Amino acid sequence: MTSEAGAPAERERETRLGPQILSVFGLYARSEDNWLSVASLVRLMSDLGLDERAVRSAISRLKRRGVLRPERHAKSAGYSLEGGTLEMLAEGDSRIFERVRAGAEDGWLLVVFSVPESEREKRHELRATLTRLGFGTAAPGVWIAPGNLADEARRTLERRGLAGYVDIFAGDHIAFGELRSKVRQWWDLDELTGLYADFLRQYRPVLDRAAADGTTPLEAFQTYIPMLTQWRRLPYRDPGLPLRLLPPGWSGESAGVLFDELNKTLSGPAREHAMAVIHSEG
Repeated sequence: MTSEAGAPAERERETRLGPQILSVFGLYARSEDNWLSVASLVRLMSDLGLDERAVRSAISRLKRRGVLRPERHAKSAGYSLEGGTLEMLAEGDSRIFERVRAGAEDGWLLVVFSVPESEREKRHELRATLTRLGFGTAAPGVWIAPGNLADEARRTLERRGLAGYVDIFAGDHIAFGELRSKVRQWWDLDELTGLYADFLRQYRPVLDRAAADGTTPLEAFQTYIPMLTQWRRLPYRDPGLPLRLLPPGWSGESAGVLFDELNKTLSGPAREHAMAVIHSEG
């Protein structure tokens, strides 16, 4: 039995597990008829050093949140991604692997919302959704992002049932103040710089070792899944602001180059290992 003292730590571990499980599903289930057996998932997560009990508990949490749904194939128990999660992952692919940067010609996107007091939870959901899309806060109740995020923002708000609370405007900054200093007020660029610096510090040596010594499929998988899971948050926190508005030598550019090199080096052998496990346990 889990002690009361140990329960919060266990819940925190399960919360950290969820994004890694989602990474595995996003990378490998979509090409396998959107399904992974429980046995293959448990084995893959064990290759990442995660025990079966914690994995099963994290899967249950994802099921309760509507991220996964149970589904049997032949005699095997497994899970599929729910439709909304599939849409989210498809949209996320371009954010994660392409990272389009806005230009001055894209202008700006403004979102304002009004939520009745009786639906306070929607206010929290809207703020979390806009933050995840990379919006900054221009003023209380006024959120801002580069104009090239308009389609993604509209689709995401509609998919989450939040469109009825929101108005979206497109326009240009014509006055007053210097836009570069305004951007530092609207986004926490120091925090982003620190996150990118952590990624560079942690994974540049990994790429150097892989280039010098090579990597086995298992080793590639053990590195690739945590790396991708850590990286996946960053393109959403960073909306791809025009470089002229960012600090000189913006670390997001060098971090993006490092991610691309890691992805090129590790994704193939990592997939080789994952497919071997999935097809042997399916």
